[in-house]
Formats: sequence, C-alpha cells, structure tokens
Amino acid sequence: MMRARAPVRLPAFMQVLERGWLSANSVVFDEGEAVTVVDTGYVPHAPLTVELVERARAGRPLARIVNTHLHSDHVGGNAALQARFGPRVLIPPGLAAAVRQWDEARLNYAATGQRCARFDYDALLDPARPLRLGPVDWQVLGGGGHDPQMVLFYSDDERLLISADALWENGFGVIFPELEGESGFAEQQAALDRIAALSPRLVVPGHGPPFAEVAAALEVAYRRLEYLRADPQRNARHAAKVLIKFWLLEVRSATTAALQAHFAATRYMQLIHRRYFADSTMTQLIEGLVAELLRAGAAEFAGGRLHNRDL
Repeated sequence: MMRARAPVRLPAFMQVLERGWLSANSVVFDEGEAVTVVDTGYVPHAPLTVELVERARAGRPLARIVNTHLHSDHVGGNAALQARFGPRVLIPPGLAAAVRQWDEARLNYAATGQRCARFDYDALLDPARPLRLGPVDWQVLGGGGHDPQMVLFYSDDERLLISADALWENGFGVIFPELEGESGFAEQQAALDRIAALSPRLVVPGHGPPFAEVAAALEVAYRRLEYLRADPQRNARHAAKVLIKFWLLEVRSATTAALQAHFAATRYMQLIHRRYFADSTMTQLIEGLVAELLRAGAAEFAGGRLHNRDL
C-alpha cells in the first residue's frame, strides 16, 4: 500500500519548478523587484526552463542563478538563462577554474557522456557566510557523498532544507567518488547525519516533489546507504544505469549499436567495467544494464531501436 503524502506548503516567496526526474528541480525565489533561481535542470530541457522562469519572474529581472553543484542536470539551463536574462551566476568553490577554462574532463561531462552548454560564473558561494534567498538568510552547508563540491541550503527561520542530491524522498544521488576509488559512502553518511541533526520541517530535494516526512526519508536513505556499502558493485551498477538513462533522455531513441559505441568511449563506463565487472565484456555489461532498464519500464525496445520512457 502506498503511503499517503503529507500536504506540503512552501513559503510564499518560493516556487519549485519540476520538469521530470532526471532534470533537477529549480527553486525560484521572489525577492520583490527581482527573482533568483537555484539550479537550472538538464540541457535538453533548457528551452522549457527558460519558459518556466519567464513565467515565474512575471516581468521582473532574473537577478541570480545559484547552483548547488555542477553536474549537468543541475546547470544545464545556465547558459540559456544567461543568454536570455543576463543574471549573475554563483557556484560552489572547488571547480571554479574548470568552469572558467571549460574543462569538460574535470567537470565530468566528458566522463559521463553528457552535454552541458558552456556558461561562466560571477561569484563563489562561501560556506562561512549566509546566503540571502528571498527575505531570509540560508546557511551554506557541505553536501559530500554524491559530489564533494555540492552544497545544501538551510533556513533556520523556516526550518527548510534545499537538499540537492544529498537526500530525496526515496534515496539520494549516485555516490560518484566511490566509482573513482575515493571515499564517498562516509561523506554521504555525514551528510545524512547533518540533515538529521538539523531536523528540517520541509525538504526541497534536487529531484522529486518537496516533502515533509523527513524522518521517513532519512530512514530510507540510511537503509539504502547500508545496502550500497555492503557491496560497492551495487553503487556501480546503479550509476551505469543512470548514465544510460541520461543519454536516452537526450537522444530519445537509438540503435543498440550506437548505444554500445557511445558508452565504450565514455570514461565512467570504462571505469565501472574495469573495476567492477571485468569478468564480462563491455558489450555484455551494457546488454545486461539495458535489460534491467527495460524490465523497470525506464526504456522500451521497438522498431529495432531502444527508446526512452519518461519516469
């Protein structure tokens, strides 16, 4: 039986724009004579993001874009919004030089096989200083786990957390550092512990609708983290399926030969294959992952092509 969702009422100065699971939420803040948006979705949805922000700003300037982290599904609309509205862009510290030089290897767009239109930034977020969004101040907190540079925003006044990919209602984002042989599970644990200590009233996640049943979401997240830690191959398999799903979101449909060729040349898939599934060929690995996506209803095969299915 599905658990009934508790009603969620956001402060009047906030609006959450959802475009589908694999394109991160945008949070629009009403700041009187201007608006600010946190995160801008995945690049295939950039025209829709511009349209949604146009509607939300109601003729006022878009003053700022603020990014929780630099993964392609959170910054994919930055360039389009910069071109249309000319806002300032604030990003977390850590990869500023990579953004300035547009180093797609360091930004991991090349490694994941994903696109992101080039954008620039104007200022860095400072975890030591509160960030004003709407009429209240927000703490800038380290996110860890999913992305070492990720930040979260917490309003003590509203007891509201913008959690990015550290906590969703049913889990959290892929723990990418572990794929590289670096620590990520411990950092995800620390992020969940930090959220639990804050005890927010509401959470606006990077993906999915805002939710108020925070204790239940944390319980799910802790269980999932324990499951992944017990066998890191599980995290790798999940990451590989996410990479394939993101690619399908962009291309919509492809032959299996094209899919195989794309991911055979993608560093993260090569790394996953080499570190976790070396007992099979790359072709066998991808075939198995596609079969799992088909069984889950996340893709379908018709007319000799693999097609994306929106979740």
